[in-house]
Amino acid sequence: MQDAIVREITVKATQERVYQAMTDPSEIIKWFPEAVEGGSLEVGQEPTFTFMDGQRRRRVIVVAANPNSYFAFRWAPGPDGLEEKHVMELPNTLIEFHVEALGENTKVTVKESGFASLPADFASTTHDQNSGGWDYMFDRLSTLLK
Repeated sequence: MQDAIVREITVKATQERVYQAMTDPSEIIKWFPEAVEGGSLEVGQEPTFTFMDGQRRRRVIVVAANPNSYFAFRWAPGPDGLEEKHVMELPNTLIEFHVEALGENTKVTVKESGFASLPADFASTTHDQNSGGWDYMFDRLSTLLK
């Protein structure tokens, strides 16, 4: 079982613009969740992300933010119906975004780790689904930042 998914893109946007796209609720909904409910995307906040026309909800906890270079949160992937529980009470993964200036461009790396510690009955399926999900979401992010 692979423990992590790593994806990377380079976009023609500033670090500031990329970071804003990841941490401003009105921007992140343009490429990642369809809605952010119940909190901001600041350290310690626990908003809920909504996907698939409201059919899938994931509560997250923002664990780190270093403006313009790093943003991280935890969520509980897997079966639906867990969004009312606290993320840290559930098997969860860590999503980290690294933002690095490369001249006129910016490299964005996402790493989702912790799959090896998820329950065996959904760890592999969740890894596969999220792997494809990050491909899809990073395509959307790239399009947004053109």
